[in-house]
This record gives sequence, structure tokens and C-alpha cells, in this order.
Amino acid sequence: MSQQAPENVFEQWQNNQALAEQMIPLVGRLYRQHNVVATMFGRSLINQSVIRILKDHRFVRKIEGTELSVEDTFPIVEAMSALNLGPAHVDVGKLAVMFKKQGGGDLDAFLRNELQDIIDGYQPGASKGEPQDVVLYGFGRIGRLLARVLVEKAGGGNLLRLRAIVVRGRGDVAKDLEKRASLLRRDSVHGPFEGTISVNVEARTLTVNGNVVQVIYADSPSEIDYTTYGINNAVIVDNTGIWRDEAGLGQHLECKGAAKALLTAPGKGDIKNIVYGINHQAIGENDRIVSAASCTTNAIVPVLKVLNDEYGVEVGHVETVHAYTNDQNLIDNYHKGDRRGRSAALNMVLTETGAAKAVSKALPELEGKLTGNAIRVPTPNVSMAILNLTLNKSTDAEALNDYLRKMSIDSDYQKQIDFVDSAEVVSSDFVGNRHAGIVDAKATIANDNHAVVYVWYDNEFGYSCQVIRILQHMSNVEFLKLPRHA
Repeated sequence: MSQQAPENVFEQWQNNQALAEQMIPLVGRLYRQHNVVATMFGRSLINQSVIRILKDHRFVRKIEGTELSVEDTFPIVEAMSALNLGPAHVDVGKLAVMFKKQGGGDLDAFLRNELQDIIDGYQPGASKGEPQDVVLYGFGRIGRLLARVLVEKAGGGNLLRLRAIVVRGRGDVAKDLEKRASLLRRDSVHGPFEGTISVNVEARTLTVNGNVVQVIYADSPSEIDYTTYGINNAVIVDNTGIWRDEAGLGQHLECKGAAKALLTAPGKGDIKNIVYGINHQAIGENDRIVSAASCTTNAIVPVLKVLNDEYGVEVGHVETVHAYTNDQNLIDNYHKGDRRGRSAALNMVLTETGAAKAVSKALPELEGKLTGNAIRVPTPNVSMAILNLTLNKSTDAEALNDYLRKMSIDSDYQKQIDFVDSAEVVSSDFVGNRHAGIVDAKATIANDNHAVVYVWYDNEFGYSCQVIRILQHMSNVEFLKLPRHA
């Protein structure tokens, strides 16, 4: 096998960089003018850097066994820009692989066939639908990440508008607003905010990448009338965890301007616990209060779903190795929970988790089949769930991994299940991952009908992305996904 000269390799790299640079404005124009979300095997290309785009192309090698080049995808994006497309999620990576496998040919004819559902679907000046007002009640770890994602997705066909955040009164409004802006601007785990944030003390607003966000000071929902801020029919996303039942969360619905409430924690009583991608269709028009379940439940349910569909789960145990959270103490102090009063930064803390039992709320077929525990460890973010399962069918690690890899790229769970096959990855590699969970193929153990599957998850950002998906569904923001035949 001949090897290219170093100067030729570098020249090829520069050519790919140049094509990626040309691709960025085309992808942005498709999104902002046509509501077309361009992806690379499920990974969004919108607002990505040149290097990120090139890395996403290399990622295809792990899936298809061959590296995809920007030389393959740029002509597709360029041709799409001339087709007057309507709203959709279009996977240009899958289109490029399909086009290569058929031996090339007439690209325009190929795209007109694969994208026929949306060609000439864009009508300049036509209404994109009614925007949905969103209020974040609580502005902690999840609240601020939700704000980042909502602002990132503003524009295009998303329709979700972050209108306000609600926080407790702090006395000095000017100082408080600056603190809130600073916490949104800088994050020790997730890095700096991509954009600009300005403060208007008199109006009590934050302007985030052009989005004016009202800051409302209140100690309880009963103090708020959202209509006074021009907010109507809003979804209130409760990030506080103070109320988890219908009576408590119902306080939000008594506020003028509020229509629905979404809890970013496991709900109690008859509140539907939703894992997007699994049971989000269970949200009915009359459901005014729903829960996004927990980060761990979101991570494990999609993997358990596909495993149960293919192999059947007879019984299992879920052990969660979880990053510490604000609920724990930095140093030893009183805590109402067992062991959680001990220093989070110095100890592994064995504690309980309701995630295993909560699985049945999204997957009733697994009722009573799972047990669970959790170990809190001294890392600030990214956790792992170890699924120790007895299956109804025998398999081996290779077959199990092949199946899970296929589910991560060619199923309805593409946004929920990611897949990694590297012996070198560690927890920090998954900070910012937008999937609910990531299967670690190198750690998979399978022998006969016994399997152990390791699932990483960004318990902050990955979970926040699942919450956003529920928000989109509640707001009737749905997209056609193309190509259909990938």
C-alpha cells in the first residue's frame, strides 16, 4: 500500500478545511431561511466549527468502515441550497454514503428523489407557526444549560422562545443580575457561553444573543403574573425540584400567562414521567403537567428498550456511578439523606436511586424486573450506568455491540443512544454529549444469556437536551427526518 507524501497529506487537509469553511454559511442559511437542520449521522452541523465538522466526518469511519470526506458532502449541501427546501432534518452524511454506494451519477436527480417530500416546500414570507413562550423557574445547573440550548436553537423552525427566568429575590438587583449573567457566561464544566450577554438593570432583563429574557424575582408562583411581561400561554419549566406532585406543580398553572408545567425531576403520583424517544407520544393535549424523569432514567431507558425488544430482559440490576451534585455537602455537614452529608469532594458515597424503579413508568414491560443503587463519586459531571442483565436469548459481546451500534445510527433512538468503541475514553470525553446515553462497546460483557452493558451520560447537558426535546413535542415542533431509506 503506497503512502502519500507528507506535503500531499497536508494539502488535502487544507483543501478539506476550505470546503468546511464554505459549508458553514450554507448550513446556516438552510437552517435560518428554510428551517432545514443539516446533520452528520445524527450530529448537527449548525453553528459548528471547521474542526468540529471535519471530526464529525471522521466519525463516520467508525460507523460505515470508511472515512467520509468533506469533498463528498459539500456538493450535497451546495445542491440542497438550490432546491428551495421546506422544513426537515436532513442527514447529509447518510445522503453522501448512499450516493457513493450507488456509484455516483446525477447528484441533482438523486437529491430530488431522496428529498422529494420537501422540495419546493419553502414559501418566503409564510408563517413558521406560533412561537411558544418558555419560562425557566429556577436558574441552577439545569436551568442555565436549558437557557444555553434554547438560545442556541432560537431562529429557524424551532419556535421555542425563552422569555423569562424566575429566581428568588436577592436584595441588590443590579448585583444579582450581574451574578446571573456571569454564571450563564462562564461555566467550570461546560466552558464559556458561545455568544454575548448584556444586562439591563432598569428593565431587569438579560439580552442573550439578541434574545431579551426577563428576570422575575419571586419566592413562590403565587406572586407572578406573566402577562404583565407580555408572556402568554407559556410552558413553565420547573428546575427547582421543590414540588414534584400535581398539587405543588399546579401552582404554576394558577399564574396568569402560564399554560403548562414541565418538571426536570422525577414526578410523583399520577404525573407522567416522560423519556423522550420512548414514551413522549403519551403526552396528550389535556396533559398540563408532565415530568422529564431523571437524568439516569433518560440514560438507561432507551438502551433497555432496544435490548428488551431484541433479546428480552428477564431480570437485572442497575448500578449508577454518578457525579456529585449540589444536593451533597462540599465538606461533612448535616444532611437529611443517608451518607449524603459526607464530603462529596473526598468520598465515594453509596446512596439510593429511584431510577431502576422509575424505568417501568416509561417501559411498563419491565415492571418489577430491575433493582438499583448509586455511588456518588468526586467528579463534577458525567456519570455511568452499569446494566447487569439476564436476557431471554443468548448472545455474545460482538453481536450485542453490533446491534447497539446499529440502534445508535439507524433507529428511532438515534438522538437518545450514542455509541463509542475506544479503549481510551474516560468520563470527561463525554462532557457536552447531547445523547441521553452512550454505550461503551469496549466494556460490554456478554456470555450466553448474561450481559453487562456500560452506559455513559452527561447527567447535565445530555439530560437538558432531552428536556428540550420534550418541550418541542409539547409545543408541536416536529420535523420530518430524511433520507427515509438510509
